[in-house]
Amino acid sequence: MTVKTLCVIATLASLLAFAKPAQGQTVRVFAGTDNSGVSSYMEVFEYDCVPEKPCFPGGESKLMEFINQNRHYPTEAYEKGIQGRVTCWFIVNTDGSVSNVSLLRSVNELLNEEAIRIFNSMPDWEPGRINGVPVPVRVVRSVRFRK
Repeated sequence: MTVKTLCVIATLASLLAFAKPAQGQTVRVFAGTDNSGVSSYMEVFEYDCVPEKPCFPGGESKLMEFINQNRHYPTEAYEKGIQGRVTCWFIVNTDGSVSNVSLLRSVNELLNEEAIRIFNSMPDWEPGRINGVPVPVRVVRSVRFRK
């Protein structure tokens, strides 16, 4: 190896030694309004940007099982042949609780309400973590309704 190559390798090694771990991408979400009408927001991490992702108890297959067991197809929507996939986002907080369930992709008001009800009734998740520290994470999931 040349002296120049060794200098480049040494420089890169020293930079890596002092580099901070990568931080996840965050987004600011509406957290509510207080009694005086002042809106508050919270900063949460995006699901794909967290090294240790939040996990439903038992994993993805148990999440699908939970959704399927708790989904109640609204009678009126079923009779009218309304179907589709309702997509929501929610926050898995540092304690694993689920909050701020919001609609991302709408199908019909009846189906939207049912999807939101399902996500609001979920048990606590294992929280997402960065460097072993629990962080709030925004998660996107869907509920499918089909006849």
